[in-house]
Amino acid sequence: MSLDTPSRPAPDAPDAQRRPVRRVGRPLERENRQSLPSRSLVVALVLACLTLMVVDKAGGDSSPVAAARRSVGEVFGPAEAFASTVIGPFAAVPGLLHTNGQLRDRIDDLEAENARLRSEAHTAGYTAHRRESARDLCAVAGGLGYALTPARVVAFGSAQSFSDTVTIDAGSDSGLHPDMTVLDADGLVGRITSVTSHTATVLLAVDSDSTVGGRIGQNMELGFVRGRGDTGDDGRLELQLADRSVVPQTGESVVTWGSEGGAPYVAGVPIGEITHVYESLRDTSYRAVLKPYVDFTSLDLVGVVVPSGSKHATIEADGSCG
Repeated sequence: MSLDTPSRPAPDAPDAQRRPVRRVGRPLERENRQSLPSRSLVVALVLACLTLMVVDKAGGDSSPVAAARRSVGEVFGPAEAFASTVIGPFAAVPGLLHTNGQLRDRIDDLEAENARLRSEAHTAGYTAHRRESARDLCAVAGGLGYALTPARVVAFGSAQSFSDTVTIDAGSDSGLHPDMTVLDADGLVGRITSVTSHTATVLLAVDSDSTVGGRIGQNMELGFVRGRGDTGDDGRLELQLADRSVVPQTGESVVTWGSEGGAPYVAGVPIGEITHVYESLRDTSYRAVLKPYVDFTSLDLVGVVVPSGSKHATIEADGSCG
């Protein structure tokens, strides 16, 4: 029994039958060897940089590398300036866009502020008048000694039979009811005739169906003031004194006489001033014409007289405003 052993090619075998063997390095290793500088070259470059830095620092203004630095600057300076000129506008675009956005926001803010200021300028007189009316109404409450519930006139006239009425924006929810006195900073406006939960109808003192007890302030003579049904500039009131022998005098002031329990009119509210006096030859009596203190065509803020200490009174009898 014989053992088989692998055969080897004979020394004199043809070259074609031989397979040459070559050692090929890995592609990555070969690439790294070609791209990476030698360690000695890196060390030399670092040492050279450090040497130049030390020499330049030690030399100061007379540094031996100053000439080289100037030469480099002369060569690369124009190129840097050219590059800055060409690239600079493009690099500034994001900042310009951001700045434009800020400017647009600022313009929007300024336009809104201008609109607000224009609105305030257009309504300055109206706002000032309302503030002044509120202050005057507080002063009147303190002067007369009556607590008031303020209200605004929201309509002129009504769907009822009264021709000279206004509607105010306070009603039963504010503690108001018929036969309550209504006044403003100048004097008597009228009395409440009807209410809803949020509004009230006020019969003006100048209405032809209105009769108010009045007295002359100087001599306390009593009489009755009646309306003529005219609210314009020619709107007048007539006073007929109880004592027909008394001669009213022009320029005298007439105030409310006052009703029992203060309804429908409380006492002492200014009504108007006597402008003319006429004598009736038939019954030897005198009739006075009054110019009302209130301008009925420009009513705005009014006050309704309520019991002092009432929870609905925002203007107290001492003139303090809540």
